[in-house]
Amino acid sequence: MNAKTDGKEPGHQSNTPDNSSQQPEMPLVEHLLELRNRLLKMVLAVIICFAAIYPFANELYLWLSEPIRTLLPVGQTMIATDITSPFFAPLKLALFLSVFAAIPIILYQLWSFIAPGLYAHEKRLAFPLLFTSVILFYLGAAFAYYVVFPLVFGFFTAIGPEGIVELPDISSYLNFVLKMFFAFGVAFEIPIATILLILSGITTPADLAAKRPYVVVACFIIGMMLTPPDIISQTLLAVPMWILFELGILFGRLATREASGQEADEPPAG
Repeated sequence: MNAKTDGKEPGHQSNTPDNSSQQPEMPLVEHLLELRNRLLKMVLAVIICFAAIYPFANELYLWLSEPIRTLLPVGQTMIATDITSPFFAPLKLALFLSVFAAIPIILYQLWSFIAPGLYAHEKRLAFPLLFTSVILFYLGAAFAYYVVFPLVFGFFTAIGPEGIVELPDISSYLNFVLKMFFAFGVAFEIPIATILLILSGITTPADLAAKRPYVVVACFIIGMMLTPPDIISQTLLAVPMWILFELGILFGRLATREASGQEADEPPAG
């Protein structure tokens, strides 16, 4: 008897039902279950961080408000115009800091979910990009707190009319600084976005370099939209964005050369 080459005899039809239409459904269900487990781990990480941070919420709010409290005249302090503000303002800060602290775990769970579907050379680039994005977001928030806040609050407290008593509201202040943290944290992700645009083939370093004048104008427009209406904070956001854009072009060129070298080293198919 001749050996079967394809698992079926010629002219013979198997009575086994064809499950080919069900094959895409099973991996999809498994992926959804894995995604659910990853999301649960992210939420659990935020809850654990919140449980550890909330007992120190009042002290953390004092630390967060230090840049403006040090600039207030002697005898003046911050106020709460809403009855619930003394409770909800520290609570909101603790929740934000919990997400902020859990970002490495959140990104690791995202990485663990997408990594099995990546090629080896994509993994070599994706993990450093994820790690760098975390560092850049933290650097953006630190830049806002240690550099931008003292200058911006110093500007606002110095230009007020004489005879006006400045009593910042704790909720308004918290909303303002959280917005600034987010704006600078996202702005510091520009190198990552630039590299991804280059590696995906949407654009090239030469095309981005040719659009530099438009990017500079866009940086100042974004700075104007995301910061208070003063030239100091707008410039402090626009200039780092432009510098980070240039760094993104530089590292994008290096990543493109590395990817081209790896493709040249791969043996031809077949």
